[in-house]
Amino acid sequence: MRLNEQDFEPDDLSVRVAELLVATADSTDEQIDNSVHEVLKLLRERLKMDVVFVSEFIDGKRVFQKVESTGRQVIAEGGCDPVEESWCIRVVDGRMPQLVNNAATHPATADLKLSFPVGAHLSTPIVLKYGRIYGTLCCFSFGANESLNQRDLKNLQYTAQLMAAKIDMQLSRQQKAADASRWGLEPIQPDLKRM
Repeated sequence: MRLNEQDFEPDDLSVRVAELLVATADSTDEQIDNSVHEVLKLLRERLKMDVVFVSEFIDGKRVFQKVESTGRQVIAEGGCDPVEESWCIRVVDGRMPQLVNNAATHPATADLKLSFPVGAHLSTPIVLKYGRIYGTLCCFSFGANESLNQRDLKNLQYTAQLMAAKIDMQLSRQQKAADASRWGLEPIQPDLKRM
């Protein structure tokens, strides 16, 4: 899923997200992790949501890789649940819209049971190179929010695209390191005694 540039004019939120995610693209993993948490916090605050998270689909599970929440922690980083029982998979496969202002009244959520209330819900797939679905970027509030709109969804989609690019770069670096290791290649170290 790619945003049509004619439909999306960057605003201060999308510019700040780009600064955080793109500026750290060649940085160390620690800086990447810090920038992702900062982006999630920024999304949570600007969209007035209670929880924002990045999930990854692994072996039939939805794994919460990054989580940013207000005080009430209803999901935790590293936690998981069956992907088929999640709202995320319903967004990915089209059974549920990416923007739900009031989940309590939306027919797509009627049979989904949670141990905590979800009012408003925004979710979009994180699509890697070659169309592989990594997981989702989601946020929700405990109460309904009728002010959420398509612009908010576009900001979330844009952020998911930048995250996908960052994940693709990390996976590419990991693959190169694994390939080098497999062939027994080691970085060349200068012989300081000869210099």
